[in-house]
Amino acid sequence: MEKKSRLGRGLDALLSGPPDPESVPAVAQADVRLDQIHHNPWQPRKTFDEEELASLSESIKTHGVLQPLVVRLTTDGYQLIAGERRLRAAKVAGLEAVPVRVVDFNDQQVLEAALVENIHRTDLNPIEKAHGFKEYLDRFQITHEELARRLGLARPTISNLVSLLELPAEIQECVRTGQVTLGHAKVLKSVPEPERQLAMCKEVVARGLSVHQLDAQLKEQKQAEQAAAEETNAPRTSPVEKTAHVKGLEDELRQKLAVKVEIRLKAKDRGQIVMAFESNDDFERLLEALRR
Repeated sequence: MEKKSRLGRGLDALLSGPPDPESVPAVAQADVRLDQIHHNPWQPRKTFDEEELASLSESIKTHGVLQPLVVRLTTDGYQLIAGERRLRAAKVAGLEAVPVRVVDFNDQQVLEAALVENIHRTDLNPIEKAHGFKEYLDRFQITHEELARRLGLARPTISNLVSLLELPAEIQECVRTGQVTLGHAKVLKSVPEPERQLAMCKEVVARGLSVHQLDAQLKEQKQAEQAAAEETNAPRTSPVEKTAHVKGLEDELRQKLAVKVEIRLKAKDRGQIVMAFESNDDFERLLEALRR
């Protein structure tokens, strides 16, 4: 339990701690040729900024690799655990070997270290984080709460990011490239139909809608849909047929008031009397007649 609690404090917690050989993996330092180091298959970061790598490469040419890469021994060399950017930049700088820390990690610790390094040191985009978390959850069959504890994050952070992978691939790509924000994605998740999610995402990109504007628009649409549904589902009453007596009353009122009069029946004992006027004189005459 002590070893697990240290994992959430960052990558250093995986490499340091009390001198108990059962709680801390063995660590050794050495210089290793670049061609002996294999990339980490569980690296959550899929894209790397070329300008940042070029800048880091220039720094390495001048000062060398100041922080050792973290690797583990394999049957055909070493597998990288942490330091993907430094490894790539070292290759660009033309180095033949780099300093490494060799640790005795199992597969779970390797994936955990890759996540910790990227989360705590260099921000991944939300989709890369989501894939990294999902791979860990599926591979080691633990709960969102347990993963959050191990990485030092809040459980809703894990759950919200993983749920992004339920969105259509086109929306995920927009989040990955920064065309829409994580806030937009959370709002889009509340829309049940994937086709409508995608349509709203395209509108966000085209119109530059803020998260607040997107949320307000969806609320307006929802209210309009509810109103339409209520109108559609409202019980319809059959019109009441006018009797000869009612028709006679209509004729009597038309002749007396000299305007069009209609008696609209909603039930046997409920309805409306509608009188139409075509001019101001008609209106004044009707008012005078009603006041008598």
